[in-house]
Amino acid sequence: MSFDFLADKDRIFTNVYGYQDWSLKAAKKRGDWDKTKDLIKLGHNRIIEEVKTSGLRGRGGAGFPTGLKWSFMPKEAPLDAQGNPRPSFLVINADESEPGSCKDREIIRHDPHKLIEGALVSGFAMRARAAYIYIRGEYIREAETLQAAVEEAYDAGLLGKNAAKSGYDFDVFVHRGAGAYICGEETAMIESLEGKKGQPRLKPPFPAGAGLYGCPTTVNNVESIAVVPTILRRGGSWFASFGRENNHGTKLYQISGHVEKPCVVEEAMSIPFKDLIEKHCGGIHGGWDNLLAVIPGGSSVPLVPAEQIMDAPMDFDGLKDLGSGLGTAAVIVMDKSTDIVQAISRLSYFYKHESCGQCTPCREGTGWMWRVMEKMRVGDAEIEDIDTLYEVTKQVEGHTICALGDAAAWPIQGLIRHFRPEMERRIHERKGGDAPAIMEAAE
Repeated sequence: MSFDFLADKDRIFTNVYGYQDWSLKAAKKRGDWDKTKDLIKLGHNRIIEEVKTSGLRGRGGAGFPTGLKWSFMPKEAPLDAQGNPRPSFLVINADESEPGSCKDREIIRHDPHKLIEGALVSGFAMRARAAYIYIRGEYIREAETLQAAVEEAYDAGLLGKNAAKSGYDFDVFVHRGAGAYICGEETAMIESLEGKKGQPRLKPPFPAGAGLYGCPTTVNNVESIAVVPTILRRGGSWFASFGRENNHGTKLYQISGHVEKPCVVEEAMSIPFKDLIEKHCGGIHGGWDNLLAVIPGGSSVPLVPAEQIMDAPMDFDGLKDLGSGLGTAAVIVMDKSTDIVQAISRLSYFYKHESCGQCTPCREGTGWMWRVMEKMRVGDAEIEDIDTLYEVTKQVEGHTICALGDAAAWPIQGLIRHFRPEMERRIHERKGGDAPAIMEAAE
């Protein structure tokens, strides 16, 4: 079965490689800010319904239906204790701290006006008064470009009072974070925006009820917001024509690791893994027989061994069926030169380092899991320690306020599920046992 690759005419991000200028003038030539007033004239409900029709699911990792998320925002402004109406807000997650992810960075530095126009239209749809773009602290040049693009939009009358001559007042603020992974979680991001320590909140209340400054808030990823104006111009059914059922649209895939040409590329959802790598990356180092495993959605999802990933559709459901996930579509490719145990141990250290320490299972568990993974790396462990490690990951998973505990547990679970013989081999080698015999028994 052949796959229909995305045609150039259907690409949303036409300047993802920065061959053209990012400025407002160049963005308008690419079709941005084209009759934005008419998009807003569609009305709140029509925009939301069109986004629902498109099948757009959140591009930040969770994959929650975007239009449905917007519909949770109140239709009438809730009142504060003094009886005054409270504003609603849109918060755009540009924190992008997931190892392997770099798509939002390309949008911000090469196509920022797509995001800014998307913020206006999306904010209007959910009756938001303003958008806050929370950008990762390390993205210094990107933040400068984004701020300059926002100022361009204000100068051109596209933001602020009577934004884009639509009769709607809307502001956009750029807020630079301090480089904390945990602030990518929506409620921790809200806490950080309010000037507090970035720690996740207990839910409920959900942000749509009480978010930024206690006001109704929706948090969306950069890519999720940036595609909205194009969806409205071309129609939700156009966007829904790509990908399998429940996995619609185009997607920015970020491919790194042992491929001939690492890249960020926009492609239709559900593209088979092998086609994605052959078409856009020129194949695997040393050929396909040299492929060991792939982390398909950023470091927080379980790895998938080579034989399972080859023909897998790169979408939410296809990778879920393999016990992994699409996440942000940050595809990390590992060939047989990879020390797979060391790679997962390195990720374990990352999650230990980035835990905010609020929840006991995560605060204590991430450090313990990393220390045991370091022992596994050199084989300084007992065979039964593998089962104990797996059991502890299950005690951490699902027992924390946010998903960082899950993110720390899943890579280890994937390693044990698919590469347990390698872990056992190291332990037996360290003890001076017969490693080949152990491998044969495992097989």
